[in-house]
Amino acid sequence: MTPTHMHLSASRFAPKAPPAVGQAQQYLTFMLGQEVFGLGILAVKEIIEYTNLTEVPAMPAHMRGVINLRGAVVPVIDLAVRFGRPVIQPTRRTCIVIVEVPAARGRQDIGIIVDAVNSVLELQNADIEPPPTLGMNLRTEFIRGMGKVNGRFVIVLDVEHLLSLDHLALAGQVVDRTSG
Repeated sequence: MTPTHMHLSASRFAPKAPPAVGQAQQYLTFMLGQEVFGLGILAVKEIIEYTNLTEVPAMPAHMRGVINLRGAVVPVIDLAVRFGRPVIQPTRRTCIVIVEVPAARGRQDIGIIVDAVNSVLELQNADIEPPPTLGMNLRTEFIRGMGKVNGRFVIVLDVEHLLSLDHLALAGQVVDRTSG
């Protein structure tokens, strides 16, 4: 079965520079459980419907497998598991968001499984507050900030930190040590 694609061609060819102070930036918003998250649109290449994954043995739990995307092998991460939550059970709204991240040899595409894609949202930098600091060992390194939209928060993710190949490999080593 060929995945259905939603191409975001404008973001694919746009410069990767952050917006100037006071400017707005666009975010792709999506659901994980009941929470709304956002990814900077400049990192998002496309959105495809959820398809069967090829599982790869001995991978950490958050690495659900790989897909064939136009001849390229793309690793797919379950974002819920990456955040320490239960595995996403696919529904008809489940999607794989293809994101481009820096890698040792250029850039790498990585798929992330999300419960549902909402919309593209524009946020002013002034509407994004820093990640919460509660004096606990709360892992906020994946969070760029908390966007305020119509009285609700959108958790804006730091895609380069969240999907860094070094961090994903390190997370896999931690899982391997605790399970062996």
